[in-house]
Amino acid sequence: MTSWYKKFSSQPHQPFFTNGVIFFILFMLLLFFSYSNILILNSSLLTYHAYSLIFVVFIQFFLGFLFVVFPKFLMQSEIASKDYMNQFLLYFIGSIGIFLSIIFLPKLVIFFQILILFVQILSFNLLYSIHKKSILKDKNDTKWVLISFASGLVAHLLFLISQFDFSLSTLFSKIAINSGFYLFLFMIIFTISQRMIPFFTRVMAPEYNINKSSRLLDILFLLLILKVCVLSFENSKLNLIVDIPLFIFISKELIKWKLPVSHMPPIVWVLHIGLFWIPIAFLISIFEGVIVFVNPDFFFEKAVIHTLAVGYFVTVLIGFGTRVILGHSGRKIETNNFVVAIFIAIQILTFLRIFASISSNFDLNYLLFIDVTSLLLVMFLIIWSSKYVVILVENEKKVEKSSKWKA
Repeated sequence: MTSWYKKFSSQPHQPFFTNGVIFFILFMLLLFFSYSNILILNSSLLTYHAYSLIFVVFIQFFLGFLFVVFPKFLMQSEIASKDYMNQFLLYFIGSIGIFLSIIFLPKLVIFFQILILFVQILSFNLLYSIHKKSILKDKNDTKWVLISFASGLVAHLLFLISQFDFSLSTLFSKIAINSGFYLFLFMIIFTISQRMIPFFTRVMAPEYNINKSSRLLDILFLLLILKVCVLSFENSKLNLIVDIPLFIFISKELIKWKLPVSHMPPIVWVLHIGLFWIPIAFLISIFEGVIVFVNPDFFFEKAVIHTLAVGYFVTVLIGFGTRVILGHSGRKIETNNFVVAIFIAIQILTFLRIFASISSNFDLNYLLFIDVTSLLLVMFLIIWSSKYVVILVENEKKVEKSSKWKA
């Protein structure tokens, strides 16, 4: 057991990826059980679905990645095992506490939410200390990770405040969830993406020139702040004010990158595909804003958010996760038909989830589509985990010599 734990705790992505996938599956099953009336929950949808995925699940995946690459970005020594393992244990206690409390004792949820906020403050401080120590001149990317993380801490605090009954609690809750999704989660994932995806591309194609706008993250963050403000009014027509500029800005940027999608191996081109779900999501939001003028009763549910969450977040998560797990376990970073099938399945699932969002407009069974998409996502996560997450928790053994490029 001592030998297993030493191996499991030897690299930060191992415990955090494991935690992330376990609770991703558990909270998605909770959604399925709730919509199927197998479980009758007293907690609101915001508490056990939006909150859990934003502040509990996705962030743990990407913290595992950040704890690996942040020191590399800043030319600093690796994070000590005890530092990230102490945080991992707190994240695990908070995550399992939230999950069980939602089912059995909803009044206790807030105490575990406070614990998750506390450990996220510790995570922020750890990353900030690495950023501060570095003497590199160009620390723009890590600066934006920290700004996004700080935004998440504020959004998390606002959500906790919104749990108390007062006149502005509903508004606080909406602002917290929208800020948590766009200014926290989306910004962190995009900041990592715009740094790593062009880099991975250049590793495989040395002739590729990385061509990014110098103020990319600054402009995007300002537009996303406007997006969060507009969403607070809950008027789809107003979304056009920010969604049109967002769509144009992101589309122009991705065109400018000239990513050689067709010339890349699957483990790289899937990351390219993940990026293109971003303008698609904002195009859907534009369509939602336009159609209100024609048919105000047409219901889009949360099509935009789920396009980003499933199409972009999950695709990038699987892409980054696969290469990090392979590279840091000493295995060759390569893809086979199994990996390609999972990648393609996630893209098909994204389309299905978009259709599920609008299915009620065609007198179709909306709840059935939600159940199906939830179960399919859980199934894909389990299948992927059976191949890759098991590597994180296996006993130490001899593996193939690592390839030349790691995350």
